[in-house]
Amino acid sequence: MTITITAFERSPDGGKGLARDTRVRWALEEVGQPYQVRLVSFRAMKEPAHLALHPFGQIPTYEEGDLALFETGAIVFHIAERRAGLLPDDANARARAITWMFAALNTVEPPILELGTARLLEGDKPWHAERLPLVEDRVRARLGQLSVRLGDADWLDGAFSAGDLMMVSVLLRLKSSGILDEYPNLAAYVARGEARPAYKRAFDAQLAVYTGKPSTG
Repeated sequence: MTITITAFERSPDGGKGLARDTRVRWALEEVGQPYQVRLVSFRAMKEPAHLALHPFGQIPTYEEGDLALFETGAIVFHIAERRAGLLPDDANARARAITWMFAALNTVEPPILELGTARLLEGDKPWHAERLPLVEDRVRARLGQLSVRLGDADWLDGAFSAGDLMMVSVLLRLKSSGILDEYPNLAAYVARGEARPAYKRAFDAQLAVYTGKPSTG
């Protein structure tokens, strides 16, 4: 059955691969699964047809036959469970990879998103100068813990998995902040993720939507 995902008609990230459809594209590329993309405008995202797929009016969504999913974590998990390539065969290793998926979304990403909000949306607030260092410290606390756990390993737990896919996707949001560079092993970890052919194809496909140029991947 054909898989269809939704993506921004005009991505607010400027084609930098930060929109969450990139995570789903990457997962599908890793497992070698063809897919189609239906582009939606910000207006269409709030209309009944899209809200029937995503009750919070966001992207991406995932449709396959009579199955419709939303939330990138759930979508990537579904892809990883149904197709080989993103989860280990060993039951314990598989459980650990899934744990890292949750850790990326529930533990590491929230302070990173908070930092983005503080920098992009709160700069004109009178308390911005006092709040920003506190938010940055919360990000550094998580990165410090993650850096220690990763050590000099290539990936979080053995071979590359869906846990790494989600963690790299989350950490990519920090590249422009300079904070990631304070943790060389994490910066190298993200670079390894970006170097994967599947990620490059996903990034190029998302960039092509923004630029209007066909993907070369």
